[in-house]
Amino acid sequence: MSEYSQQFGGSWTDQKLDCLQKYLHAYATIFNANQRAKFFTTIYLDAFAGTGYRVANLRTDEPIPADEEPTLSEEERLLLKGSARIALELEPGFKRYIFVERDPSRVEELKRLRDEFPSKDILVEHGDANTYIQTWTAQTDWEKHRAVVFLDPYGMQVQWRTIQSIADTRAIDLWFLFPAGIAVSRMLPKDKPPPDSWGRRLTELFGSEEWRDRFYTSSEQETLFGAEETLQRDASLANIGNFLIERLETAFDTGGVLRQLMVLRNSRRSPMYLLCFACGNPRAKGTALKIAGDLVTKYTFAEFLSV
Repeated sequence: MSEYSQQFGGSWTDQKLDCLQKYLHAYATIFNANQRAKFFTTIYLDAFAGTGYRVANLRTDEPIPADEEPTLSEEERLLLKGSARIALELEPGFKRYIFVERDPSRVEELKRLRDEFPSKDILVEHGDANTYIQTWTAQTDWEKHRAVVFLDPYGMQVQWRTIQSIADTRAIDLWFLFPAGIAVSRMLPKDKPPPDSWGRRLTELFGSEEWRDRFYTSSEQETLFGAEETLQRDASLANIGNFLIERLETAFDTGGVLRQLMVLRNSRRSPMYLLCFACGNPRAKGTALKIAGDLVTKYTFAEFLSV
C-alpha cells in the first residue's frame, strides 16, 4: 500500500462510511437469510473505489491535493478503511464485488486488496465510472441480479445518464454522495449566471436545464435610468437538496427516494456533501427506505436535512 493512499479524513468521512457499512450489512443479511432472496446474485459496485484505504488527516477534514504530500508526523496519520475494504470485510457478504477506478496507481492498490480476499468474486475495473455503469446496467440480467451501487465522487464526475441507467434497472439500491457545497454551490455565482462550461456541467449532473430557473430568478427594479433587470440567486442547502430530491424522483419513479439527506460538513461547519439514497426495486422499497431512513435520521453523528 502506498504511503499516502486516498488521503481524506474527518468525521464527515466516518459518517458516510459508517452509514454505508450498516446498510450493506443489513442488505446482505436479508439476502442471505431469505430463501427466496437467495435466488439473486447480489452485487456491490463502488464506482469511485479509490484504494480501499484512506489516511485520516487529524488536523483538518479537507481533502489533501493529490500532488501534495502532507506534512504530518507519523503519529498524526491514522490509517482507516475505505468503502471497498469495508464491503469486503462484511459477513455475510455479497456474491460479487465490482470496484471501478480511473487512476492507475489506485487500480493497482485495489488489485492488491483483491488478492487479500481470494475466496471472493472481485472485479477491479480500470476506467470511467459513468461509461462502465451505463454499459453494465444495460448488459446485466436484472431478473437474476440485485445490487447496491455507491457513487462517491470527488466532485462533479457523476453524469445524470448514469443515475437514470441505475434507476431503469428497478433492481439497484443507490447511495450517492452529492457535491452540494464542495462543487454545486460554488458553480452558481451570486450576481450572474454561470459561465457556459459550468452551465453544461450542471446540466450534465442534474440531467436538466431546470436548475437555471430553480437557482436564479430575475426581476425588474426601477432606477434613475429606468427599469433594470436584476438576478437573484438561491443556492441554499435546502434549495439544492430539494431540487436533487425532485430530480431523483423523476428517475426513481416508483416512490423509492428517501427524502431525508445526510448533511456532511467540514470542521468549519460548512456543508460539503449531501448523502442521499434511492431504491429502484418497487417491491423492496418499503424495507430499504426504512433501513436507510433510520440510518440517516438516527445516526448519532449526523445532521440531516428533510426536504
